[in-house]
Amino acid sequence: MSQRKERRGIHVDQSELHCNKGCGYYGNAAWQGLCSKCWREEYQRARQKQIQEDWALAEKLQREEEVAYASIQGAQSQPQPQASLAPFSKFEEKKTNEKTRKVTTVKKFFSPSSRTAPKKENQEGKTPSPSISRQSSIETDRVSRDFVDFLKTLHKPGREVHKQSRAFIEIMANKKDLSADELSECVQDFYQNLSDRLMTHFKGSSERVERVMDEVEKYIMTRLYKSVFCPETTDDEEKDLATQNRIRALHWVDIQMLCVPVDEEIPEVSDNVVKAITDVIEMDSKRVPRDKLACITRCSKHIFSAIKITKSEPASADDFLPTLIYIVLKANPPRLQSNIQYITRFCNPSRLMTGEDGYYFTNLCCAVAFIEKLDAQSLNLDPEDFERYMSGQASPRRPEADSGWPQVDPPTGSAASSPALSQVYQNLDLLSGLGSRQDRVLEGVQSLQRDLITWQESVEREVQEILEKYPLEIRLPTPSAIDSDNVENDRLPPPLTPQVFAG
Repeated sequence: MSQRKERRGIHVDQSELHCNKGCGYYGNAAWQGLCSKCWREEYQRARQKQIQEDWALAEKLQREEEVAYASIQGAQSQPQPQASLAPFSKFEEKKTNEKTRKVTTVKKFFSPSSRTAPKKENQEGKTPSPSISRQSSIETDRVSRDFVDFLKTLHKPGREVHKQSRAFIEIMANKKDLSADELSECVQDFYQNLSDRLMTHFKGSSERVERVMDEVEKYIMTRLYKSVFCPETTDDEEKDLATQNRIRALHWVDIQMLCVPVDEEIPEVSDNVVKAITDVIEMDSKRVPRDKLACITRCSKHIFSAIKITKSEPASADDFLPTLIYIVLKANPPRLQSNIQYITRFCNPSRLMTGEDGYYFTNLCCAVAFIEKLDAQSLNLDPEDFERYMSGQASPRRPEADSGWPQVDPPTGSAASSPALSQVYQNLDLLSGLGSRQDRVLEGVQSLQRDLITWQESVEREVQEILEKYPLEIRLPTPSAIDSDNVENDRLPPPLTPQVFAG
């Protein structure tokens, strides 16, 4: 395996983490590098353009329908060609009705009346197991009680917030045919409208508004979690499987390849690494986007602590991202893409644009993107070796089968002072000794096998010689009566003879 002497490491400029439009907020790969604010503006602009195009198409189809209707009326006024034009007129009428029905559906979707709750339909889909349903029901009831208790401290605005939240949940429960982006747009619109109203009530107190919005998010997303997390209208599940298989294929990547400044031989560092892995795995068990973000934040802080203990100095951004990639590779979190998309779609946008939560979440998105595009150049490996490692034909941690035991030199310098490296070299020496002993045992086994074969042949030869010299004769015994040897047979009475009586 050929490697370059100079290792580049993983470097990401901090400017790459911000919005591409230069607004100063953190961007997101799911939003094409934009922050939530700029993405919503772009989305609403594209949506408005689509609505205008749909209205233009509706007007065009309506004009075509009027022209077709006028031509049909003109054809009906002429008695002769009426029979020949009837089939074509029916075909045009059917085609026009189908186009009109599609446009009417589009109009209804974008019209204000679509925001009202339609009639409730029968719920379809998979029925969850009773234990999961019971657990989610308990958690939902607990969150609802906590939300009501919190709103009681707000008095009048609390009642209004509770009323608006319950109405919004009922509306969302009936919008099962919307896509994930449309569901996200509805939730974000509700966040924005409620935040603006609270900002007016609290007279610009952003801290109180943020606290209320956190409770609103917790209440709403706990109630809507099952219907909006990894919906069937998206390919989130396929992305989860692809990412999970990708991480499994990269199981051979180690700390040295990623240039991770962490020494897991230090007990405190090892504890922080384990806690970071636990936190990023625990993210999937949370329902509220804010709680999932909290898991990412705790994981990142454990990473910074591990780097600080190892280097005896504060960690930098160039140290953090490679370590985060290493943690993700070791943890292989369940449903990673679905959790990222869930946070992106339904989290309070202020948390993703600024603050440590937004910074750590943006780095996690960068880490996942790096893993998806990881190649030989990123790890300073030869492309052929990289492909062999990915296919499982070889592993950098295991020597080749025909290469023999590795020949190592005794440790010198800093390696000699490291207990871990000294133990490694001692283990390699023991392996070399075991290899030579195994060879001697194999030679002894082969010698014993040859001796056994020779002994078996000699025994067979001796037995054959004895049989030829002393052939075996079998004499059959002479048959005789049982009492032939009894000398007093003459004194025995004669045997009884049967007698026949006449009937």
